[in-house]
Amino acid sequence: MPRKPAHQPNTALADEIRPGQSLELLKELHILTRDGRLNQDSRRKLKQVYHLYQFIEKLLFEIAPPCATVSAEPVDGAPSSAGTRPGGGQAAGGITLADHGAGKSYLGFILYDLFFKQRSSGHIYGIETRLELVQKSQDLAARLGFARMTFLPLTVAQSASSDQLPECIDIVTALHACDTATDDAIAFGLQKRARFMVLVPCCQAEVARVLNQHKALLLGRSALSELWRHPLHTRELGSQLTNVLRCLYLQACGYQVTVTELVGWEHSLKNELILARYSGQPQRAAAERLRELLVQFGLTDLIHTRFTCLTDNAGVSISGV
Repeated sequence: MPRKPAHQPNTALADEIRPGQSLELLKELHILTRDGRLNQDSRRKLKQVYHLYQFIEKLLFEIAPPCATVSAEPVDGAPSSAGTRPGGGQAAGGITLADHGAGKSYLGFILYDLFFKQRSSGHIYGIETRLELVQKSQDLAARLGFARMTFLPLTVAQSASSDQLPECIDIVTALHACDTATDDAIAFGLQKRARFMVLVPCCQAEVARVLNQHKALLLGRSALSELWRHPLHTRELGSQLTNVLRCLYLQACGYQVTVTELVGWEHSLKNELILARYSGQPQRAAAERLRELLVQFGLTDLIHTRFTCLTDNAGVSISGV
């Protein structure tokens, strides 16, 4: 029986791979085997990335309509609630996207292959601390001809002040950025006046550490502290509270926030997806609720490290707590 051409997936594989997806890219990312097969672990990984891509693709189309090229001008008639950038529209040179904690850059490469490659402008920046992964991503982008991808060996916090990134970024993504790296990605997005932020938090430990520090004092003050008396509950509550505080902070800084599942819980326990869309309307009530929670849970020390933009963005100062 004659063999299928390399660019033609078998019928079963075609049902799982998006039209136009480069099979060579999937092989380079080790999602497909060299003979074009998809094992169970890779299938799960691809499903997660594709599911996240679907969310981001909709945002990309809001910034630039589905056409052959990207205009450097704002989309005509687009309402401000659809992601109007603070202080202006889409930057010259097309859509900009920064992917924090990029790792092997599965998301960035698939975004480029399915969306950016079809357009004459736009740029993806992959931010990753591990130099060897940055180098591998640079080499792969060069081999595939993905010229508008840049990979930087920086922490999320360092990237905010790096002159290798533009002044404004349209979309900020952070997929499984561990612990406070998600908070750094939010701070980056605020500084870069991002129109959208797409966040999948992971390993939220900072709040749990602070809860532990004040546990003995708070146990004597309020029955509410029973929620984190036991170490397991401290960890779980800390993780939940962390994401609630992040959502309130984004709302206080002028973003509409949606929280949903990334994929089914059977695929990943790190499954919470936070979508933030800039509206230009800071919510004072969200800032006040954030303040109340910080006081209630003994977390006011975080005001000076995590929630520093409240005064500028929401007109509500909580620094005097």
